[in-house]
Amino acid sequence: QVQLVESGGELVQAGGSLRLSCAASGRTSSTYAMGWFRQAPGKEREFVGFVTWSRTTEYADPVKGRFTISRNNAKNTLYLQMNSLKPEDTAVYYCAAGPTSGSIYYSQYHYWGQGTQVTVSG
Repeated sequence: QVQLVESGGELVQAGGSLRLSCAASGRTSSTYAMGWFRQAPGKEREFVGFVTWSRTTEYADPVKGRFTISRNNAKNTLYLQMNSLKPEDTAVYYCAAGPTSGSIYYSQYHYWGQGTQVTVSG
């Protein structure tokens, strides 16, 4: 089992920045790809980005150039740096651990955090 705990979500003004963290514990493995997903009210959970154990990254089109994912395997921590935030970025953000090669599909991730709320006022 892997436990994931997100933190860092808060209310921020449009154009601002925020950094989310996700701390992993339990039977962690640096070979997991780590992903970020988000879910806005009334909408399905959507892919934000992932980083593989070798630090290959992939991002969803709406966040490319604004969001950056990184991971510190020694600290078992995942980060999501979000810049130039927009009101449409408002959502609950989840981190997840999944297949080594990463995936854009949430069904392929094995472990999930409880989520952290990000609200962007415009």
